[in-house]
Order: sequence, then C-alpha cells, then structure tokens
Amino acid sequence: MDARTLLFALVLALSGCRNPPESYAPPAQRQPFESFKPYAALRIVDMAAPGANSHFIQDISSKLENGAWRWTDKRPTVRVNPNSNLGLTYLIDFATPEITFKKTGPVTIAFYVNDHLLDRVRYDTAGRHQFQKPVPPDWVSAGQNTTLAAEIDKLYIAKEEGGKRYGFVLVRIGLLQ
Repeated sequence: MDARTLLFALVLALSGCRNPPESYAPPAQRQPFESFKPYAALRIVDMAAPGANSHFIQDISSKLENGAWRWTDKRPTVRVNPNSNLGLTYLIDFATPEITFKKTGPVTIAFYVNDHLLDRVRYDTAGRHQFQKPVPPDWVSAGQNTTLAAEIDKLYIAKEEGGKRYGFVLVRIGLLQ
C-alpha cells in the first residue's frame, strides 16, 4: 500500500469513531396526589366577572354597582354546570345593607340547589355575610345545569322609586369543589 492509501484509510477509520451519547436515568416516578382532580373546577358566578349575566335566570339586576355587586329581587337564581357532583359546597357572599335593613328588620334567607331547600338562615344584623354548606351529591348531576337560588323573606319597596323592589346585595354565588 502506498502512503496515500494508508493515509486515506486512517482518516476514514478515525472519522467513524465517535463517543456514544451519554445515557441518563429515567426521571423518578411519583404517585399522584389522592385529592388532585384535574376535572374539578370552581363554579362560581362573580357578579363583576365578564359574562356573569349569562348565568342569571331571574331576580338579579343587570346593572353592576361599584364594579363589584348587584341588587337582587325576591329569589335571585343562577345556572352553573359542575363537572362532578362529589364534594360540592354551596357558597354565597352577600350583604344586607343598612338602608334596607332599617325598613325590613331581620330577614330570613332560604338557600336552594335545584329547588331543594339546603338551609334557611335568619340574619339579625345588617352587613356582609357568607353562607357555605355541603350539597348532597344526589341533588346534582355531573355535567348538567344546576340552579342555585337564595330567597329572602322580606323585600324593601322603594316608594320614592316607583315601587322598586330590593332584596339584598349579591357579590358571588356558586359551588365550590
């Protein structure tokens, strides 16, 4: 063999030698959290949220007040669509304003899920209130429309406003999971 052939064979042999890529161990496998449910979602209708009125069924003012709340009439009702019927809690944030409370006195509000009476609570003072209570699973069907309502026993009738009716101030209502 001549020198050129030997040099060519050497270059060819060296160009074929490469280090194999480094190997890595597979990532550690972890068990998922038992309580983690990717399908679980909050189903809360916040009165200030864009599109909130698409959930209204009845007795909620279309006018947003102070960028945060709306007046109600006798039985404000909303529609939500929970992904599950397990571990649901009815939630409502509301207020009984001093201006109406002076005329009505203590009020009782009944809370409903799909027309099932969940509870009835008497409020003896004006101000902000929150009500939360677990919902029986058989009252709700997963993936189906669910109605939530809160019915006040006494309305304030504003004679100076042509008999306009005022229930309470609604901030948010829905189901927690």
